[in-house]
Parts: sequence; C-alpha cells; structure tokens
Amino acid sequence: MSLNSIFQFLVPKDKTFYPLFEQAAGKIKLLSETLHEAVNLPANDREKLLREVEVLKSEIEAIAQTTRVELGRNFITPFDREDINNLMTAVDEIADHLSDAASRMRLYQIEKVTKPLRKLTEANLEACTQVAQSLLDLKDMKNLKAIAEGCKVILRLERKADKVFDKAVADIFENETNIIEIIKYKEVMDALETATDSCRRVANVLETITVKYA
Repeated sequence: MSLNSIFQFLVPKDKTFYPLFEQAAGKIKLLSETLHEAVNLPANDREKLLREVEVLKSEIEAIAQTTRVELGRNFITPFDREDINNLMTAVDEIADHLSDAASRMRLYQIEKVTKPLRKLTEANLEACTQVAQSLLDLKDMKNLKAIAEGCKVILRLERKADKVFDKAVADIFENETNIIEIIKYKEVMDALETATDSCRRVANVLETITVKYA
C-alpha cells in the first residue's frame, strides 16, 4: 500500500469538497446541454435558452468561489489544495467560454446557425458530459482508472473540436463575403473552441491527481 493510499485511509471522509464537485458536475453538463439545445432551435425560440446559459455560468462561478473559500477554512482536504483550486478554476473557465458564445449569439443577433457551429456545441456537450462524470468519479478516490480513461476521451474530443473549428473558419472565409458576418461567426466559434481547450485543462488536472494517488 502506497503512502497516499494510507493517507486516504486515515483521513476522514470529505463532506465539503465532493458535494461542490457534484454540484459543478451537474451544472456544467446542464449548461452544455442547454447551449446545444439552443443552437438547434429556430432563432425566435433561442433567446430563453441562451439566457439560461448565462445564469448557469453565474451559478458555476459561485460554486468555484465557494470552493476557494472552503480551501481557506479547511485544514484537511481530499487531495492537494492546488489541484482542487486548479480543477474548479478550469471548470469555471469552461462555463465562462460557453457563456461568452451564448452572449455573443444574442448580442450579434445570429439567426442562421451553421452546421460547424452546431458540431462545436456538440463537441462541447460530449466533453462537458465526460468532465462531469470524471468529477463524480473523484468521490473517495476509488475510481482513478475511470478518471484516467475519461481524460483520454476529453483529449480526443478537444482534438476533434480543433479540426471542426479549423474547417469552419476556412468555410466562412470561402463562402461568406460580408466581413461583419465573418467577424460575428468567428467570435462565437472562437469562444466554443476555447471552451474545449478548458475541458482539456480539466483533464490535465485530473491526470495530475491520478498520478499522485495511484
């Protein structure tokens, strides 16, 4: 038995941070589902869901802030403080970027949602679903293998999103002549692609945790 395993055995079961991870998991999955649903609706029906995305973003931000406060209050944590902070910060960043995409769609009054844009929200939905599951798998640190496999899935989805983004940008410049429209779509897709980068950051933190506690 490793020293980390012995330490986990001796430390009391965490009742502070895992509930916060579970809350964050549920919210980030719901946020990505809501955004993907929004882009698959007609423009007139999209507004309500895009606003819901922004509300969910604020709720995730509050969870991240609560986590930082609890890190200052609690002497014992389920794993390294720095890793907890980095993990929740990365989840918060995902929410920020997805919310940015939603708010830009509203601000720029984007009516026609292109197929590549839908594919980007789908890639984010898949990645956020895996992020959520990996956060749940942190409970009691008993599912490290599942977390490691989940990280591979997230990294694969991030690479997929990069390819979709590159093709989408090329298509815009090839088929769109209105420079204003090009800028609008490019900014929305930038936010979506950056969100998958933040999913990768979550995976990187989770990989660090699995190595430390394997």
